[in-house]
Amino acid sequence: MNASTISGPQPAIHLDGVSKSYTLDNGDEVRALDDIDLRIGKGEFVALLGPSGCGKSTILRLVAALEAPSAGQATIEGVSPNLVSKTHRLGVAFQDHALLPWLDIASNVSLPFQIAGRRVDRQRVSELLALVGLTEFENAKPRQLSGGMRQRASIARSLVLEPDVLLLDEPFGALDAVTRRQMNVELQRIWSAQKITTLLVTHSVDEALFLADRVLVMSGRPGRIIKDVAVPFDRPRLPSLMRDPLFHALADDLTLALEPNEAGHP
Repeated sequence: MNASTISGPQPAIHLDGVSKSYTLDNGDEVRALDDIDLRIGKGEFVALLGPSGCGKSTILRLVAALEAPSAGQATIEGVSPNLVSKTHRLGVAFQDHALLPWLDIASNVSLPFQIAGRRVDRQRVSELLALVGLTEFENAKPRQLSGGMRQRASIARSLVLEPDVLLLDEPFGALDAVTRRQMNVELQRIWSAQKITTLLVTHSVDEALFLADRVLVMSGRPGRIIKDVAVPFDRPRLPSLMRDPLFHALADDLTLALEPNEAGHP
């Protein structure tokens, strides 16, 4: 069992002995995940690192109720992810911001209320636009915003229904290095104000260490959790942290864990 556990009460997210396989068009079976045991505490920020194709996004999709395990069980606060999704208690932001181009930013952030069949809470929308620094752009269209600003709007939209869990799949992967670092600082500030249980999938070791309470490293396919690192840095974290010798030592350790061994797999 690849145990990645925390002590204490019922976890906010729990993958218990989860495996996932896919059948290809030619009939071959591909095992994406193998015997994953993952526990994330309420209000914890966990980052998933691993090589391309290792199943990081598959884990996110299982938690988001977009996939079902082939074996084992996935739960959120003790219940099925499907139930949590149907009651709109999941917030999701992907690399593609997926903002609707014909709507202004305030309307895009308001969209989850309409999907859930609820009255739009204008005050909640205004509070979130202020939180992500977009108050002055509520009437702008997505094309009028920079890439970083569009991602902030996407994160605001994912938070608008006050979800129990926030799922982030490479949300800044398409941004340049400078903007990405700025967005890491912004996301930390936003998360600190909300303290929502968060699972981040990323390819960036620095991003994982800067943002997360714990960093999990996955092996190549079939994905297994091979390393679980508690991040020792206090919050708030400033960009200068990335020059700290301990930060560099941890980054080197995680990078080494990601490197292929002689068999060609982490």
